[in-house]
Amino acid sequence: QVQLVESGGGLVQSGGSLRLSCAASGRTFRSYTMGWFRQAPGKEREFVSAISWSGGVTYYADSVKGRFTISRDNAKNTVYLQMNSLKPEDSAIYYCAAAALLQGPKSARVAAYNSWGQGTQVTVSS
Repeated sequence: QVQLVESGGGLVQSGGSLRLSCAASGRTFRSYTMGWFRQAPGKEREFVSAISWSGGVTYYADSVKGRFTISRDNAKNTVYLQMNSLKPEDSAIYYCAAAALLQGPKSARVAAYNSWGQGTQVTVSS
């Protein structure tokens, strides 16, 4: 497993932008598929985006497609989530997650990930 620490959350107005970062420990970071999930109060944790170990394949939830961009820097053991055109419904705690040997549609499943960060709060005001 890897240890994950998110940062970059905060309060932003509707239409604004934020960039989340997730720093991972461990020398095997480059072998993990990385995902971003979010959870709003009273709702289940939901998939936002994922990126393959090489960065060559990315996945997005329909609700964020065209607004969010996931990327990774394996030299820095860090994955990013650039969030543009934010909406109030994007408000949630955002979690970074890691899974080894994961690919394809399973990358969107909460249960497929075995390492999670503590989360960072994103609040979008209207």
